[in-house]
Amino acid sequence: MGRYVLRRLAQAVGVLWAAYTVSFFVLEFLPGDPVSAMAGGGLNSSPVDPAELAALRAQYGFDKPIVVQYLDYLGRALVGDFGDSVATGRSVTGTIAAALPPTLQLTAAALVLAVLFGGGLAVAATYTSRRWLRQVLLSLPPLAISIPSFWAGLMLVQLLSFRIRLFPAFGNAGLAGLVLPAVTLAIPTGALIAQVLAKSLLSTLDAPFVHTARAKGASRIRVHLRHALRSASLPALTIVGLLIGQLVASAVVIETVFSRNGLGRVMAGAVSVQDIPLVQGVVVFGAFVFVVVNLIVDLIYPVLDPRIVVAPPRSYA
Repeated sequence: MGRYVLRRLAQAVGVLWAAYTVSFFVLEFLPGDPVSAMAGGGLNSSPVDPAELAALRAQYGFDKPIVVQYLDYLGRALVGDFGDSVATGRSVTGTIAAALPPTLQLTAAALVLAVLFGGGLAVAATYTSRRWLRQVLLSLPPLAISIPSFWAGLMLVQLLSFRIRLFPAFGNAGLAGLVLPAVTLAIPTGALIAQVLAKSLLSTLDAPFVHTARAKGASRIRVHLRHALRSASLPALTIVGLLIGQLVASAVVIETVFSRNGLGRVMAGAVSVQDIPLVQGVVVFGAFVFVVVNLIVDLIYPVLDPRIVVAPPRSYA
């Protein structure tokens, strides 16, 4: 088990390094000059004094060769220092920390709704004995996945904010302002969970151990929820781990649609002005969340299914 955890940790470090490296070189080769945009007040600003631009480039290290810049930034990132934002001058760590709570609140609420919606739909579809109802329920996830998130958000705003006036349309106005963006973000996520869990449940219900439980006199609902669901949840758990990163990425669109402050809007603004340190900080943070969640999921596997055993490599000597 210790070797397994070390191997996973090494993979996590590799993912973080790859995310940092790719984001650095992609931003470096994009057209435009972040220093000129910062000095002139925007991307379409008037020309700035060359001496001032040279001083700013030296201040942020943009006058060095690209390989030197990469190694310098990477060395500081290893100790948690991502430098200062080119656009605002604030520290990258402080900017992310200030924008993080609303985004975490949104993604956590969306994840809870997605698990409840997806899990409930999958259990209901596989438990019902009516074939037509099962087909109707199983057709809902593909439909929900095909709906663009921004379109679903706009429709919810139009219906529940402008017409019925149940929830505010924009902003971070407490719990009421969280409902519509969380539901919008949860729709495609919950649909994926429902699709994977339903397929796994249908397969598990035909497994020999399920037939044995029925033969021993276990009730239908006990077999479904206690025996089949526990084993069938492994693929869905994997999907949940993968979708954590997607939820954070989708927050960029959702926070823009609902005009919410958060990490998504910070990322969108940083990309628009080519703010390399801030973009890299957000990318590495997203990759960190992704690898930590997936590591936790991998460690939960043996708890849900004792048949999963992490064995040392076999020797053929």
